[in-house]
Amino acid sequence: MEEAKLGELRHRIDTIDSELLRLVSERARLALEVAKVKQACGENACFYRPEREVEVLRRICANNPGPLQNETLGKIFREIMSACLALEKPLKVAFLGPEGTFTQQAAYKHFGHAIEVLPFPAIDEIFRAVASETCGFGVVPVENSTEGVVTHTLDSFLNTSLLISGEVVLRIHHNLLSRCHSIDEVKEIFSHPQSLAQCREWLDRFLPNVKRTAVSSNAEGARLAAIIPSSAAIAGEVAAQLYDLNILERNIEDDPDNTTRFLVIGKQTVAPTGDDKTSLLVSAHNLPGALYRLLEPFAQHQISLSKIESRPSRRGMWDYVFFIDFEGHRDEPRVAEALASLGQRAQMMRWLGSYPKAVL
Repeated sequence: MEEAKLGELRHRIDTIDSELLRLVSERARLALEVAKVKQACGENACFYRPEREVEVLRRICANNPGPLQNETLGKIFREIMSACLALEKPLKVAFLGPEGTFTQQAAYKHFGHAIEVLPFPAIDEIFRAVASETCGFGVVPVENSTEGVVTHTLDSFLNTSLLISGEVVLRIHHNLLSRCHSIDEVKEIFSHPQSLAQCREWLDRFLPNVKRTAVSSNAEGARLAAIIPSSAAIAGEVAAQLYDLNILERNIEDDPDNTTRFLVIGKQTVAPTGDDKTSLLVSAHNLPGALYRLLEPFAQHQISLSKIESRPSRRGMWDYVFFIDFEGHRDEPRVAEALASLGQRAQMMRWLGSYPKAVL
């Protein structure tokens, strides 16, 4: 009786799988038709449209009947869209390398796996790769929930005309990786300075006398741990697979909600989606109340700021610029009015992009 019931259920699953295959194939054919229409209209540079993908993902999540969670469905549809986009035109994406970094993981989360990823050793090189059109887009870390901003990313915006076209929010889980079989064998730990800081309490408690060496990335730490005896690295699970390392301890981050925000940089503008962010680079005249005057238009138009960060302008000693993130798109009337008012008050104002808030 049970075998007959199982057979019937499996037959229904097989039937659904066949229908899914037919529908996915039909979607892919339609994607190719979209590419032909765009090419006929003279659009050949980039077929990727962030606002369109976000629209699809938000609609899927809003109509999700269960039992699959939104995050799971989002991953499935992201990969379908990624594969279909690759049929139209393969996408090259720069990330902070080497392979196995959280930045690479963020790139896959945002674009799906049907992309060509190119690793670069430094954040400024990612900016140059996108500016020179070696890659269509780049993914760079901008802030961590416990350790704050990534200053190299903010500083790179000072000397570029690139725009932000999206953001990725990634939960960060750090693991202790090594060729050793026990943490008692570890004499030195390699990792990015941010990761060492995010695991400081755990390291102080369990490995207080082990040398901590900062390197350019977690993946570089994993590479070193694979070739240097009695060493270990703090990195993600992907790095363990890439460099054939044992996971001695999992989730050693001090904050269980440890999260990093990444920015997607490119050259294209993004249309409004109804739930967007805008980023600005602003400097003020060196006068009493100057910062207050810069922020006043946002209050007047009831626009919520999500971030304000100051950085040296590099134009002179004690001269600063402000990076501002706020909710809304520059094409919205109230945002446009606030920006017009801000432009009259600021010494310098540069729009860095309006883009969809991170999905999932």
